[in-house]
Amino acid sequence: MPSFNIASIPADGIGPEVIAAGIQVLQAVCARHSDLQLNFTHFDWGSDYYKQHGKMMPEDGLEKLKSFDAIYFGAVGAPDVPDHITLWGLRLPICQGFDQYANVRPTKILPGISSPLRDVGVGDLDWVIIRENSEGEYSGHGGRAHKGMPEEVGTEVAIFTRAGVMRIMRYAFEIAASRPRKMLTVVTKSNAQRHGMVMWDEIAEEVSCEFPHVSWDKMLVDAMTVRMTLQPETLDTIVATNLHADILSDLAGALAGSIGVAPTANIDPQGRFPSMFEPIHGSAFDITGKGIANPVATFWTGAQMLQHLGLNEEAERLMQAVEQVCEAGIMTPDVGGNATTIEVTEAVCEAIRTANS
Repeated sequence: MPSFNIASIPADGIGPEVIAAGIQVLQAVCARHSDLQLNFTHFDWGSDYYKQHGKMMPEDGLEKLKSFDAIYFGAVGAPDVPDHITLWGLRLPICQGFDQYANVRPTKILPGISSPLRDVGVGDLDWVIIRENSEGEYSGHGGRAHKGMPEEVGTEVAIFTRAGVMRIMRYAFEIAASRPRKMLTVVTKSNAQRHGMVMWDEIAEEVSCEFPHVSWDKMLVDAMTVRMTLQPETLDTIVATNLHADILSDLAGALAGSIGVAPTANIDPQGRFPSMFEPIHGSAFDITGKGIANPVATFWTGAQMLQHLGLNEEAERLMQAVEQVCEAGIMTPDVGGNATTIEVTEAVCEAIRTANS
């Protein structure tokens, strides 16, 4: 019997609501496959934990997580805790501590969900954004001097290493090669940032020689926002730095209809440590407890987790159920529906139960 141990970290805001929904749906998938078992262990880390203990997770948090097959993560952030504390106290230590250097963010317009783009529908926007997830602008290097004084200085140093850029570029070319269109767009800002970004461009050129069947081009990040909006059909796989891809993937989610349906996977491609799967919508305290949080991103990243565990058939079954439910109009208010989180979750579970084998 295939059995996997999953660490569940619901964390903050709507995180507990959507992770509970995600687990319910994943258990419905398991029920269709009697030889599959997902065992969830819950960790109460996050902003509430911080208010009690002065830290977002215990000192041995990574050691506790190391033995799991994957991590299912909700959202981090709270109005009464500074964002740099929540992010650097929980999510980033996991991503960097487990060297989850490939952040994979698929984006497509799901049936039943309208894009804000004119005359763009299902099939016209189908991307995978690969975000370098271990260094770059989020390396955490820099500091502040003369704090509070008129001459105060703050520096934020972006770190780009040949090893880091080489491995994410190769990973992006591999993803592009696995997709039908075999296209990759490399995004930088090498006209203005003439050291690290130029190195990105040069390494892309080097790695491209290993993938002669992948067509590729490069874009400046500002021009990329225009291309994503006006020519979405010209894009397929996209790779960018930690900061640039973070921003572009939020734009991608909005262009696909809602950031509430956008998933992400933080992958250690070498499999040395557990990878982490999460929706990208954030903690959304404005709707916390109202029962209307969109669980689709959490379902989709759950499918990413199944695929990562080698359960491709089960992942496909889950995504088919999600698309069926969205097409039927059973959706939360952020995408034009009037269903609750629970109603969407139950509809997806029923679609999984009644699907043809």
